[in-house]
Amino acid sequence: MIRVLVILCALQALVLIVLLFFYYRRAVRPMRAIVNGMNLLKAQDFSSRLKKIGQSNADEIVELFNRLMEQLKEERLKLREQNEFLDLLVHASPLGVVVLDYDDRVVQINPAGQKILGVSSGYEGESLRAFSLHSAFDISTVPLKGTDTFYRTDGSIFKVSHAAFVDRGFKRSFYLIEHLTEEVRRAERKAYEKVIRMMAHEVNNSVAGITSILDTSTQILRDEEPELAEALGVCLERCYSMSNFVSRFADVVKVPKVERKLIDLNQLLRDQQSLFESLCGAKQITIEYQLDPEVGELLLDAPLMEQVIINIVKNAIESIPAEGRVLIRTSAQERVLEVIDNGVGIPKEVETKLFSPFFSTKPQGQGIGLLFIQEVLIQHGFSYSLRTDSETSLTHFTLGW
Repeated sequence: MIRVLVILCALQALVLIVLLFFYYRRAVRPMRAIVNGMNLLKAQDFSSRLKKIGQSNADEIVELFNRLMEQLKEERLKLREQNEFLDLLVHASPLGVVVLDYDDRVVQINPAGQKILGVSSGYEGESLRAFSLHSAFDISTVPLKGTDTFYRTDGSIFKVSHAAFVDRGFKRSFYLIEHLTEEVRRAERKAYEKVIRMMAHEVNNSVAGITSILDTSTQILRDEEPELAEALGVCLERCYSMSNFVSRFADVVKVPKVERKLIDLNQLLRDQQSLFESLCGAKQITIEYQLDPEVGELLLDAPLMEQVIINIVKNAIESIPAEGRVLIRTSAQERVLEVIDNGVGIPKEVETKLFSPFFSTKPQGQGIGLLFIQEVLIQHGFSYSLRTDSETSLTHFTLGW
């Protein structure tokens, strides 16, 4: 009897073990596989895979999970490569790029944007409006999906576009800043060169014939009709004046290519001192110099640069009504030549138009002096700006090399 009971207990134990084995295979192992899969997802380990457990249904789930993990791995790798490519593209782009977060705070500016806006580091986390207070111009005024054009006092022109992209279901704004200066200058130059050449050709041809007739008539009538001869002489002088006037415009489009040599800039300025003083005429104007001896020699086209400096100083003198001061300074550390005057100043509304073709604030101005200056400085690769300081009321023409 006891032996039978022992055998029955052994059979029950064996059945229990078999049941536990099947339970483990059917329930515990699949559950463990699911837990392992969830742990892999939590750890974002898309490289590891689940092992099949020998059950068809469970193995189908494992195979599906492994395929999903492979797809996630490929998508993640593709996304990372695209992001790295976009980062390189934005970093190397000649367009300025300003990226904002969800709260319109600045999070990224590429090198071109930093250069255009005149900022370096420390902008991260600033609101766009606060950031715009210390940038070259206020891009926050550009509406979403809109564009605007900004002009700087050095004649630079920029187009700013405002757009948005979706990041994790929410919109984020970004700005693109495009440098239009060279394109606009080329278009302007092409237009005014054509007009000036055509005007000079027609006027000079007509004036040449008229002056020849007037000169001959004046010679013939000088003895018989002195009053008429005198009137014809006045007409002749006006014709010569008109010819000179048109020639001045033609000279703007005939600026020769610069031929640079090492020139002592300070000495070049000193050599013009007597000329600058003579330009003052009867005005009580003091010409002062602050020349940094460390500036030394620069690669310049001396004749063209002399004419540029004379025009700059002449403009400064003409802006002073009667009494005043013109300061000519150089700085090796700042790498600048500055001409500073305390004349009437330049209104803010016209600062950005000063280097536009034929624009002038003078009643009798033709707007070609600054055009000539701009052309020569661009050929030298120099930066330049003309503005009046709102705090000191001093006008600065700054030339940088």
